[in-house]
Parts: sequence; C-alpha cells; structure tokens
Amino acid sequence: MFLASWIWGTAVILCCVAWFLLGRRRRRQGEPPLENGFLPYLGCALQFGANPLEFLKEKQKKHGHIFTCHVAGKYIHFLTDPFSYHALMRQGKYLDWKKFHFATSAKAFGHGSIDPAEGNTTENFHQTFIRTLQGNALDALVEAMMENLQYVMLQSRAPKPQSNTWVTEGLYTFCCQVMFESGFLTLFGKEFNSNNDKNLSSKQETERAHILNALENFKEFDKIFPALVAGLPIHLFKSAHSAREKLGEALLHKNLLKRDNLSELVTLRMFLNDTLSTFDDMEKAKTHVAVLWASQANTIPATFWTLFYLLKSPEAMTAATKEVQNVLESAEERISLDGKHISLNRKQLDNMPILDSIIKEAMRLSSASMTFRVAKEDFTLHLENDFYNIRKDDIVALYPQLLHFDSEIYADPLTFKYDRFLNEKGEEKTDFYRNGRKLKHYYMPFGTGIAKCPGRLFAVHEIKQFLTLILSYFEIELVDTNVKCPSLDQSRAGLGILQPSNDVDFRYRLKCL
Repeated sequence: MFLASWIWGTAVILCCVAWFLLGRRRRRQGEPPLENGFLPYLGCALQFGANPLEFLKEKQKKHGHIFTCHVAGKYIHFLTDPFSYHALMRQGKYLDWKKFHFATSAKAFGHGSIDPAEGNTTENFHQTFIRTLQGNALDALVEAMMENLQYVMLQSRAPKPQSNTWVTEGLYTFCCQVMFESGFLTLFGKEFNSNNDKNLSSKQETERAHILNALENFKEFDKIFPALVAGLPIHLFKSAHSAREKLGEALLHKNLLKRDNLSELVTLRMFLNDTLSTFDDMEKAKTHVAVLWASQANTIPATFWTLFYLLKSPEAMTAATKEVQNVLESAEERISLDGKHISLNRKQLDNMPILDSIIKEAMRLSSASMTFRVAKEDFTLHLENDFYNIRKDDIVALYPQLLHFDSEIYADPLTFKYDRFLNEKGEEKTDFYRNGRKLKHYYMPFGTGIAKCPGRLFAVHEIKQFLTLILSYFEIELVDTNVKCPSLDQSRAGLGILQPSNDVDFRYRLKCL
C-alpha cells in the first residue's frame, strides 16, 4: 500500500517536473510578458478565479498594459489600456469573436455547434437577435414586459400585496421571481388564453407553478454555469444536468406551439431551427434554453443591485421617484388598483435620465464581464504606441472592471453615486477622461464592438419598467437600514453582472392609492 502510494506520488512529481521543463510555454521575441503559473493545465486559473480584479491589477503593475496568462489550458493576452481597446475592434481580419461564444454555448447548453462552418445550421444567430431585440421589434417586447410585470407584481404573486400589511422578503429572491416570471411570459408567451376563459384563475395558478418550477431548474443549472464555461462536463453535476434537461423539455417546439403570445424572437428562432438546422428536437429546445439563460442571468442581478443601491440612498430614491412621477404625469397615466395598468412606451422610458444613471452606476459597480477574441492565425497586434506578436488560437481579452474601478476615470470608484452619469444639465454624461484625454470606452458592462450584447436595450428597459412600477405601486424599505452592501460573488467573474454573496431582507406593501 505504502509502496504503491510512493510510486504514484513520484510519478505525479515527475510529470509536473517534466511539464515545468518541457511543456511550459516560452515567451518569444515580440510577444507580451508571460505568466505561466505553477500548475499544469490550470496555470494561473486559481489565482485569477479567487479575485480577478486584484490579480489583473497586480499583473498590470508588474508588466504594464498588456500581458499573457496561462488559464485552464488557454493563453489569454489581457489588454488593460482603455486607449488601446479600439485596436482590438479593428482586427476583424485576424481575430474571431464568434468562435469562443459558439463553443461555449454548445458546451454549456448541450446543443450541437451553432457555427455555420460546422454544418449543423446556416442561421446567423447574431443577426436574429439584432432583428428581434432592437428596432421596431423592441416596441412589442417593451409593451409585453410592462403588462407582464404588473400582472406578476399585483396579481400573480402569493400572498397578494395589501396596503395595510408589510411583506418581508429577500430582495434578491423578490427580484429573481418577479423578473424571471415576467421575462419568461414576455419571451415564451402564456399557456392560457385570457379571453373569455371560465377557468382562467386555475390556469394562471398552474402556469405560475410551471414557471416557478422552471426558475428552480434555472437556478440549479446557473449555479454550475461557470464550471461549464471552464470546460468541466455537465455530467459531473447530476442535479444541474437534470435541471438543464427539464428546461429543454419545457421548451420543446411541441410545447411552445401550445402557448399564446410568443415573442417574435422565439417565433423566428423556432422557424429557423426547423428550416435551417439539422438539430433534433431536444437540441432545438436547448438553443431556446440558451436564449432563456441569456435573458435572465445578468438582468436579475442587475435589477437587484439597482434596487439595493436605490434603497440605500435616500437622495437617489427621491430623485428617481420624482422622475417617475413626472414621466407618468406627462404621459397622462394614472396609478390605480382598479385593474387598469400603467403603459409607457419606449420613447417615454428613454426619457428617464436619472433612472438611466442609477442603472448604469449599479452595473458599473457589479459588472465583471470579459470581451474575448480568438486569433485566427499568427499576427501582429498594433496598439497605440507599440505592437506585439500573437499566436494562432490565443485569446485577446478585455476586462472592463479594471476600467470601471479606475480612480482616474471615476472619482471614489467604490462608492455609489446615483448622478455619476448625469451632466450639469441633468442629461446623459458622456465625457470621461483618463490622463487628461477623453475616453471613447468608459462604460462596458455589455461588451463592445460587433459582439456587444444585442439584448442590452431590452435589458435596460426591463429594469426601468421594474423600478417605475415598484416606485409607483409600493412602499419599500430595507429591514435594516444600516445593512452592509453584500460582497460580489467572484465565481461568476467574466460572465457579466456578479450576484450578491448573500441576500438582503426588505419589506414592501401596496400604497394607499
């Protein structure tokens, strides 16, 4: 027994030594400074995963504005100078933004490759999303979301809110349930038909039970999403794998066809799946799971952080409430509980600079997205003042949290300032500087360039609608007004808006209208 353990231990040590001597990448002339890390395959992954921001700050201080890190088998060149970000956008000939996203989607959601070059489909997914999430298509989504948010807040949730009774709940739990149910109904429609249906109430209860069940499956799957992106097979996570399969079953085309008011996005995706792909029924459904995840995974925590900071800042709350009241008055919308819902169109929602600034500031403080490009071939990356050689299949990445927390750009960057993105006229502020130079890229929670999140406009409108309705219909307050701001859950770094490490209790009740 001892001998066998000694042999295995010796073998592992010899393998590590061999990797250290022979398998480690060597920096070539003209390449960025290299950090290999000490662990085979993992490289710097553990240090990066523990606290990406501090890790990158340390390497930036050591190496300068560009450096290479070996992370989980990949070599990533981190570009940290915001004045060089545009250089990444200009390298479309050599850098591929789709390869990483296509591979990650197939790996995480379990469908076949959506890269047209692989032959499973000829659909241009990015164009599909732009067509159905922007322009005129956005109007219908905004209208449906406004209706569904009010249905969920005022009718669907149990216990139903009362004007004389406070309800205490976790703030993240509340945001999660309201945004998920409303968003699900907006994209995937309703199982019931609200016109002249005698059993409507019963069907609504059944529908809500199905959606809340989908929410539990979503959360179970979402918990291990960072591990899937890192390359671990989902079969290692039995409950998450089961949850993903259940979500897929719920979104099979045969089940979606039974629903009313499907969004244009889902209707078009169903058509393109059926006509342009060779996917089987479950693979088609899993492409819809990907749409569901993309619509919820960042919007939910962004909604939480926005409402949390609003509750913590009386000044912000006063300014936001006044703006909402003014917009509703100018739209001649009356707040009541007689069944007539508030209706604000896209133009009216766009005319809310204070809410827009509050949302931007909350997302600045909580966003940890990454922008990836994969090198198609060996090439030279030309930056503002120098150039570096990049190898084929290496990744060039931006980590905007470095930008968002830069004290030269944002004074007191760790403090929430609701009017940070407002100028002296109370309009959107776009002038931000570093070293006396105006920045083109200063706020990047949605990425940048051609790969910028196509659903970003809808996401911001959703949060504005949520806040408008909360401030109009409810009295809300934190249970503990001195509660500390939850820390950011770093396990999701690189994926977008970070979730809070713990929930915060708040209470609400209907206003006496």
